[in-house]
Amino acid sequence: MSDKPSKYLKAALGGTAAALGGLAAYDLTQTKYAVLRNYPVLGHMRYLLSDIGPELRQYFIERNWDGRPFSRDQRDGIYARARGEVADGAFGTVQDVHEEGHEYLVHSITPVDEPGEPPRVEIGGKDCTQPYSMSLMNISAMSFGSLSKNAVRSMNKGAEMGNFAQDTGEGGVSPYHTESNGDLIWELGTGYFAARTEDGDFDPVQFKEKSAMDQIKMTELKLSQGAKPGLGGVLPASKITKEISEIRGVPMSKDCISPAGHRVFSTPVELIEFIAKMRELSGGKPAGFKLCVGNRREVLSICKAIREVGTAPDFIVVDGSEGGTGAAPIDYEDRVGMTLTHGLMTVHNALVGTGLRDEIKVGASGKVVGGADIVTRLIQGADFTNSARGMMMATGCIMAQQCNTGHCPSGVATQDPRRNRSVVVEDKSKKVYNYHKIGVEQATRVMASLGVSDPKDLNPTMLRRNVSPTESKNYAEIYEWLQPGQLLDDAPESWRADWEAASADKF
Repeated sequence: MSDKPSKYLKAALGGTAAALGGLAAYDLTQTKYAVLRNYPVLGHMRYLLSDIGPELRQYFIERNWDGRPFSRDQRDGIYARARGEVADGAFGTVQDVHEEGHEYLVHSITPVDEPGEPPRVEIGGKDCTQPYSMSLMNISAMSFGSLSKNAVRSMNKGAEMGNFAQDTGEGGVSPYHTESNGDLIWELGTGYFAARTEDGDFDPVQFKEKSAMDQIKMTELKLSQGAKPGLGGVLPASKITKEISEIRGVPMSKDCISPAGHRVFSTPVELIEFIAKMRELSGGKPAGFKLCVGNRREVLSICKAIREVGTAPDFIVVDGSEGGTGAAPIDYEDRVGMTLTHGLMTVHNALVGTGLRDEIKVGASGKVVGGADIVTRLIQGADFTNSARGMMMATGCIMAQQCNTGHCPSGVATQDPRRNRSVVVEDKSKKVYNYHKIGVEQATRVMASLGVSDPKDLNPTMLRRNVSPTESKNYAEIYEWLQPGQLLDDAPESWRADWEAASADKF
């Protein structure tokens, strides 16, 4: 055999050289990328490495405890529970337990030996005729459209198996929410999808008809969400399929607008009156609202409106600014809205201080993934919790952070049928069921270690935070906790300005 290159190899080399030469010529003359003008051909390596950087960091560089927004340890814990395993660790914690800001729960020297069945929360005030028994953890608001049809199916079937609730998100009640018989919370956003007129106003006739479904246990008005509070959205006409058009009740020929604010109310009094209308139209089912807290004065304005109108929402869900699925502008994700800790305690204290806390149940949504998270939020003022990304990971999400691209590699957050087929409902629904079951059981076990079996017996002294390298304080010492009716009698100095500025007639 000749040791000279064959004519085919010569042709291949020549073709490669010609292609590289052409690419170099293009790089030198294009005007969009400075790096390519200075480093033709080789400069493309920079963009390639930049594109795969997140994957390199997630799989090869980040430590088990410092990934964002969820660490590898958190993700592994979710996957373990989804497989039906208790998330055990070996050889001790990897967290820096001396770090300022580290929080921990205070166990009792006399724990409860037999925790018993996980407690449930009854949602429904004095004006509610169909109260609902709520699990300590439920599926947070995620619409069909942001989630794939098989992800929605898996979550609802898991909810049916485990006797907990799935929030539909503001995209309406899809057929995929109702294939199984899992309990639903119908969320209504500013677009009033599935209950709207042609002009985008709220349609009470459609709402009454659809909310009568036995599977819908509660209705919820979304004021804002943690990932992008105070921001609306646009679904271009080009992306509105026949299926989405039918589910949301929007035409295929026009862009679908979700305004930043609501049409059904403009004052706190009108908000409370509309919540009462939702409850009446649904036949007396619990009705409430969800918000990411912006400021304390607006929360107090709502409390004043409740007292003035004489009826209360059955529940309020507090969404933290650290929450979020799908896509949102980085400016909003990083810099707008209160964190769940501050927002939750603001709402809890406002309700306590105005003598309303016993009438209204409070939910917490934002990075709730395990039993200790549930107990922490209960101590901070919640009655129940919701999980979004934890449920997504139980369904197969690998935190690729491609939710906004349509290219979710696990098929959870995409409408691509080829990718969506990887979410096998029979398998993933069992994992959603397992994840919820073990998470709630662990929360019950953690409460038992604190010496309580009823969430009502939890108190702020059971949660501590390192405030310096040498000192920790409990939540009763760090934060102010109002007494029942205190704002009505004599508002403390720290709350007085907001209380006096709050009005039932304006936000």
